[in-house]
Amino acid sequence: MPIFSYLAIPREGARETLCAQLSGLDHCQVIPADNQDVVVLVTDTPDEACEKRLQKRLKGLGSLQSLSLAFGYDEKKEQGGQ
Repeated sequence: MPIFSYLAIPREGARETLCAQLSGLDHCQVIPADNQDVVVLVTDTPDEACEKRLQKRLKGLGSLQSLSLAFGYDEKKEQGGQ
């Protein structure tokens, strides 16, 4: 179960669009910052294959300027799995 948190920076004027797009994706929780033009994105996918599909969808969002990983955890890798 991979869990990641990101700081998502929208393109200029696209914060609401980005929040809507991210909220529409499975396995995503969106937390817009109150005082900055930044969005916190937390993803919790059931497996690595689902995580890879989600990453591909995130990269295709036109409203997203940049995505910076803030934290990542994969239970299988911590336990010595693949």
